[in-house]
Amino acid sequence: MKAAFVKGPSQVEIRIVEKPIVGSGDILVKMQACGVCGSDLEKIYGQYTQPSMRLGHEPSGIIIEVGKSVKNFKKGDRVFAHHHVPCYSCHYCLHGNETMCKKYSETNLLPCGLAEEFVVPEWNVLHEGVIKIPDSMTFEEAAMIEPLACCVRSWNKIQVTKGDSVAIFGMGPTGMMHVMLSKVYGLSDIFCFDVNDFRLNFAKKFGITHAIKSADPDAYNKILSKTQNRGVDVAIVATGNLDAVTQAIEFVRKGGTVVLFGVPTKDAKLLVDMSKVYSKEITITPSYAASDSDTLNALKLIQEGKTNVKSIITHKFDLADSHNALEYAHQGNDSMKIIITNSETLN
Repeated sequence: MKAAFVKGPSQVEIRIVEKPIVGSGDILVKMQACGVCGSDLEKIYGQYTQPSMRLGHEPSGIIIEVGKSVKNFKKGDRVFAHHHVPCYSCHYCLHGNETMCKKYSETNLLPCGLAEEFVVPEWNVLHEGVIKIPDSMTFEEAAMIEPLACCVRSWNKIQVTKGDSVAIFGMGPTGMMHVMLSKVYGLSDIFCFDVNDFRLNFAKKFGITHAIKSADPDAYNKILSKTQNRGVDVAIVATGNLDAVTQAIEFVRKGGTVVLFGVPTKDAKLLVDMSKVYSKEITITPSYAASDSDTLNALKLIQEGKTNVKSIITHKFDLADSHNALEYAHQGNDSMKIIITNSETLN
């Protein structure tokens, strides 16, 4: 069967590999759709900060085989599979830091999510790593559960009030999901920043307050004019570009919150004016990945139509063409969310 791998810097290879063996507690899934994520691109074109170099962690599909001891799933079930699953019992998990759990980073899909078929290991199956999706949900929508869950987690880390304002830096797919969540939470003024005109124009279709080029010298004044000269209540940095962090600190109001959401390059360094952070009493909070509760919340948001994630899918590629899909996403000139599908039919 075919699977995608990182061959080297800026190189993706489609390999023919052996069909994975299914253990007694495992599940075998035929991939139907898998989203391209910014962390996938960082693994290929950047310097990823995490140990796993497997591609594809947003897969949905159909169960085609279950191990002998599996009880709650059967062949034919439509599912979303999470690649990382925590233990729920360690010090980190008990303090709500599930994504810091040692087991979380150790778990994964085999050989990866970007494969014709992949095994969900017994640990994942037993620890809420597989979710059945309703027949009303497309596989493409289900592939958006994981990135939306990551966004949900970041919103759970902050306090917002209906009518608050937000600045979102980086209008890629997750930036657009943050726009959707801004509306779910009832925020009134939504300012979107990017260097890419296509993405800024795309964001305008969602009823935002302002779409602003990152280098616009009048950007701060545009925010002040809409926020009674305070600045935004929340700034979400949905890009790995560290200049956006500096802007976020500048544009957030006194007592406001900056969320570090985008994936930075390994060993990235930032010079911060800490006197400004201190005197403005700014809260800076990173948000990494998602837990099972975040995933279930994301599923509910999609199922209930509160987040129209399918509206940001702009391109689809076949698994055999994954290298072009990932390169296209890396260029990002006229794309938003890219989905990789599996053209192979079920046996």
